[in-house]
Amino acid sequence: MIQTVVFDLDGTLVHSAPDLQVAANRTLADLGHGPLGLETVIGFIGHGVEALVRRCLREVGHDPQDLPRALAQFHAHYARDLTTLTRPYAGAVSLLEQLQAAGLGLGLCTNKPEKPARDLCQALDLERFFSVIAGGDTLAVRKPDPAPLRHVIQTLGGRVPDTIYVGDSETDYLTARRGGVRFAYFEGGYQRTTISGFKPDMRVAGLKELAKLILNGRD
Repeated sequence: MIQTVVFDLDGTLVHSAPDLQVAANRTLADLGHGPLGLETVIGFIGHGVEALVRRCLREVGHDPQDLPRALAQFHAHYARDLTTLTRPYAGAVSLLEQLQAAGLGLGLCTNKPEKPARDLCQALDLERFFSVIAGGDTLAVRKPDPAPLRHVIQTLGGRVPDTIYVGDSETDYLTARRGGVRFAYFEGGYQRTTISGFKPDMRVAGLKELAKLILNGRD
């Protein structure tokens, strides 16, 4: 019986890649480089901001020793336009409303740093759904280490056997598996490569159908 649902953020509940691309390209421009395409940036999302910026630098052949400066520039650019282009996916708000109305505990576990994750949720009126938000810097480790996911579950007062984690990436899948948590895979997100040995407990093409699957899983 599912009592707790924890969500990833980028590529799962919100399409944030366009704003991340803008921040990345402004950072690269500061360093004297041309822009990267949206699909290239999407391929870099999911492992945290530092990994995204590092991969952008590598893609344009920039000195990796310049990462701290580039990271600071990226954070500044992204903070100014956090939700200029970012929007919830179709069905995301309805899904959260249905789960909340059914009395399920809802949490967020993302590799985005906690402050921009909270700021983004607040700007898009999503924060009201989540009792707990854990970012990539909330603990000393980030996904795919299962500790952040377990932290969210425990803080919500949930139990691992009664929880499902909803995500869109191999990182999310590995996090759930390593934590012993059931996994629901959103096919409309940012995963662009095949996941080895992939066996999610649920998979959906759109978020509208997920509420029914989760609520039926309570029976």
